[in-house]
Amino acid sequence: MPSPSEPSQSPVRTIKKYPNRRLYDTQTSSYVTLSELKKLVMSSLPLLVVDAKTGEDLTRSILLQIILEEESAGVPMFSEAVLSNIIRFYGHAMQGHMGSYLETHVQSFMDWQSKLGESSPALSPEVWSQFMQWQTPLMQNMFSGLANPSQNVMTQMQEQMQKQIQKNTEQLLGVMGLRT
Repeated sequence: MPSPSEPSQSPVRTIKKYPNRRLYDTQTSSYVTLSELKKLVMSSLPLLVVDAKTGEDLTRSILLQIILEEESAGVPMFSEAVLSNIIRFYGHAMQGHMGSYLETHVQSFMDWQSKLGESSPALSPEVWSQFMQWQTPLMQNMFSGLANPSQNVMTQMQEQMQKQIQKNTEQLLGVMGLRT
Protein backbone atom coordinates (compact mmCIF):
# COMPACT_ATOMS: atom_id res chain seq x y z
CA MET A 1 0.00 0.00 0.00
CA PRO A 2 1.53 3.38 -0.89
CA SER A 3 2.51 5.64 1.94
CA PRO A 4 0.61 8.91 2.40
CA SER A 5 3.52 10.80 0.83
CA GLU A 6 3.40 8.76 -2.39
CA PRO A 7 1.00 9.77 -5.13
CA SER A 8 -1.83 7.32 -5.56
CA GLN A 9 -1.99 5.68 -8.98
CA SER A 10 -5.58 4.58 -8.58
CA PRO A 11 -8.45 5.66 -6.37
CA VAL A 12 -8.68 4.14 -2.92
CA ARG A 13 -10.66 0.91 -2.97
CA THR A 14 -13.31 1.08 -0.23
CA ILE A 15 -14.25 -2.12 1.52
CA LYS A 16 -17.17 -2.17 3.96
CA LYS A 17 -17.15 -4.58 6.87
CA TYR A 18 -20.59 -5.62 8.03
CA PRO A 19 -21.58 -6.85 11.51
CA ASN A 20 -21.74 -10.41 10.18
CA ARG A 21 -17.95 -10.01 9.52
CA ARG A 22 -18.42 -10.07 5.74
CA LEU A 23 -16.35 -7.71 3.62
CA TYR A 24 -18.00 -5.89 0.73
CA ASP A 25 -15.99 -4.32 -2.11
CA THR A 26 -17.90 -1.18 -3.14
CA GLN A 27 -16.09 -0.97 -6.49
CA THR A 28 -17.00 -4.46 -7.69
CA SER A 29 -20.28 -4.64 -5.71
CA SER A 30 -19.35 -8.05 -4.35
CA TYR A 31 -18.28 -9.72 -1.16
CA VAL A 32 -14.55 -10.43 -0.81
CA THR A 33 -12.37 -12.59 1.39
CA LEU A 34 -9.20 -11.72 3.29
CA SER A 35 -7.32 -13.65 0.62
CA GLU A 36 -8.73 -11.37 -2.06
CA LEU A 37 -7.82 -8.29 0.00
CA LYS A 38 -4.29 -9.68 0.31
CA LYS A 39 -4.13 -9.81 -3.50
CA LEU A 40 -5.16 -6.14 -3.66
CA VAL A 41 -2.41 -5.24 -1.18
CA MET A 42 0.13 -7.33 -3.12
CA SER A 43 -0.77 -5.45 -6.29
CA SER A 44 -0.20 -2.14 -4.44
CA LEU A 45 -3.81 -1.04 -4.74
CA PRO A 46 -4.66 1.41 -1.97
CA LEU A 47 -7.59 0.26 0.11
CA LEU A 48 -9.68 1.50 2.99
CA VAL A 49 -11.74 -0.83 5.15
CA VAL A 50 -14.55 0.83 7.07
CA ASP A 51 -17.23 -0.38 9.44
CA ALA A 52 -20.47 -0.34 7.43
CA LYS A 53 -22.49 1.06 10.36
CA THR A 54 -20.15 3.56 12.01
CA GLY A 55 -17.73 4.43 9.21
CA GLU A 56 -14.81 3.68 11.58
CA ASP A 57 -11.53 2.96 9.77
CA LEU A 58 -10.74 -0.75 10.22
CA THR A 59 -7.90 -0.95 7.68
CA ARG A 60 -5.11 -1.61 10.21
CA SER A 61 -7.18 -4.30 11.92
CA ILE A 62 -7.86 -6.09 8.63
CA LEU A 63 -4.19 -5.83 7.56
CA LEU A 64 -3.20 -7.36 10.91
CA GLN A 65 -5.69 -10.19 10.28
CA ILE A 66 -4.04 -10.85 6.91
CA ILE A 67 -0.62 -10.91 8.58
CA LEU A 68 -1.91 -13.28 11.27
CA GLU A 69 -3.24 -15.65 8.61
CA GLU A 70 0.07 -15.53 6.75
CA GLU A 71 2.02 -16.13 9.97
CA SER A 72 -0.20 -19.12 10.82
CA ALA A 73 0.23 -20.76 7.43
CA GLY A 74 3.54 -21.92 6.03
CA VAL A 75 6.77 -20.34 7.16
CA PRO A 76 6.32 -17.39 9.54
CA MET A 77 8.21 -14.17 8.90
CA PHE A 78 8.47 -13.19 12.56
CA SER A 79 10.13 -15.40 15.15
CA GLU A 80 8.81 -15.53 18.71
CA ALA A 81 11.85 -13.49 19.80
CA VAL A 82 11.09 -10.72 17.29
CA LEU A 83 7.42 -10.63 18.27
CA SER A 84 8.35 -10.52 21.97
CA ASN A 85 10.71 -7.61 21.36
CA ILE A 86 8.07 -5.73 19.41
CA ILE A 87 5.54 -6.28 22.22
CA ARG A 88 8.06 -4.92 24.73
CA PHE A 89 7.99 -1.58 22.90
CA TYR A 90 4.29 -1.00 23.58
CA GLY A 91 4.06 1.55 26.38
CA HIS A 92 7.80 2.21 26.21
CA ALA A 93 9.18 5.70 25.61
CA MET A 94 10.61 4.53 22.26
CA GLN A 95 7.25 3.12 20.99
CA GLY A 96 6.63 6.01 18.59
CA HIS A 97 10.14 5.83 17.18
CA MET A 98 10.06 2.08 16.67
CA GLY A 99 7.09 2.21 14.28
CA SER A 100 8.69 4.84 12.06
CA TYR A 101 12.06 3.06 12.28
CA LEU A 102 10.55 -0.23 11.07
CA GLU A 103 8.51 1.53 8.37
CA THR A 104 11.56 3.36 7.03
CA HIS A 105 13.76 0.28 6.96
CA VAL A 106 11.15 -2.03 5.48
CA GLN A 107 10.53 0.57 2.74
CA SER A 108 14.30 0.83 2.14
CA PHE A 109 14.47 -2.94 1.84
CA MET A 110 11.52 -2.94 -0.60
CA ASP A 111 13.17 -0.21 -2.70
CA TRP A 112 16.47 -2.09 -2.70
CA GLN A 113 14.74 -5.36 -3.60
CA SER A 114 12.91 -3.62 -6.47
CA LYS A 115 16.13 -2.11 -7.83
CA LEU A 116 17.92 -5.43 -7.55
CA GLY A 117 15.03 -7.16 -9.34
CA GLU A 118 15.16 -4.61 -12.18
CA SER A 119 18.90 -5.06 -12.69
CA SER A 120 18.83 -8.86 -12.35
CA PRO A 121 15.41 -10.19 -13.34
CA ALA A 122 16.69 -13.75 -13.74
CA LEU A 123 17.62 -14.35 -10.10
CA SER A 124 17.09 -17.97 -9.21
CA PRO A 125 15.18 -19.06 -6.11
CA GLU A 126 18.45 -20.49 -4.78
CA VAL A 127 20.17 -17.07 -4.91
CA TRP A 128 17.21 -15.41 -3.18
CA SER A 129 17.18 -18.17 -0.55
CA GLN A 130 20.88 -17.65 0.11
CA PHE A 131 20.38 -13.89 0.34
CA MET A 132 17.49 -14.30 2.78
CA GLN A 133 19.62 -16.57 4.98
CA TRP A 134 22.04 -13.65 5.27
CA GLN A 135 19.15 -11.42 6.33
CA THR A 136 18.32 -13.53 9.40
CA PRO A 137 21.40 -12.38 11.36
CA LEU A 138 20.69 -8.82 10.21
CA MET A 139 17.18 -8.88 11.68
CA GLN A 140 18.36 -10.65 14.86
CA ASN A 141 21.09 -8.05 15.34
CA MET A 142 18.64 -5.25 14.67
CA PHE A 143 16.29 -6.42 17.43
CA SER A 144 18.87 -7.76 19.90
CA GLY A 145 19.56 -4.44 21.59
CA LEU A 146 15.99 -3.16 21.62
CA ALA A 147 14.86 -4.52 24.99
CA ASN A 148 16.81 -1.83 26.89
CA PRO A 149 17.31 1.09 24.49
CA SER A 150 19.64 3.94 25.33
CA GLN A 151 20.04 7.41 23.84
CA ASN A 152 22.34 6.20 21.06
CA VAL A 153 20.56 2.94 20.25
CA MET A 154 18.80 4.23 17.13
CA THR A 155 22.03 5.59 15.67
CA GLN A 156 23.89 2.40 16.51
CA MET A 157 21.15 0.26 14.98
CA GLN A 158 21.12 2.28 11.79
CA GLU A 159 24.91 2.08 11.46
CA GLN A 160 24.89 -1.65 12.15
CA MET A 161 22.10 -2.23 9.66
CA GLN A 162 23.84 -0.16 6.98
CA LYS A 163 27.07 -2.14 7.44
CA GLN A 164 25.20 -5.46 7.34
CA ILE A 165 23.22 -4.48 4.23
CA GLN A 166 26.42 -3.39 2.47
CA LYS A 167 28.13 -6.67 3.41
CA ASN A 168 25.11 -8.71 2.27
CA THR A 169 24.86 -6.77 -0.98
CA GLU A 170 28.53 -7.41 -1.74
CA GLN A 171 28.06 -11.11 -0.99
CA LEU A 172 24.95 -11.32 -3.17
CA LEU A 173 26.67 -9.52 -6.04
CA GLY A 174 29.60 -11.93 -5.67
CA VAL A 175 27.27 -14.93 -5.86
CA MET A 176 25.69 -13.46 -9.01
CA GLY A 177 29.07 -12.67 -10.52
CA LEU A 178 28.39 -8.93 -10.50
CA ARG A 179 30.91 -7.82 -7.87
CA THR A 180 31.91 -4.17 -8.24
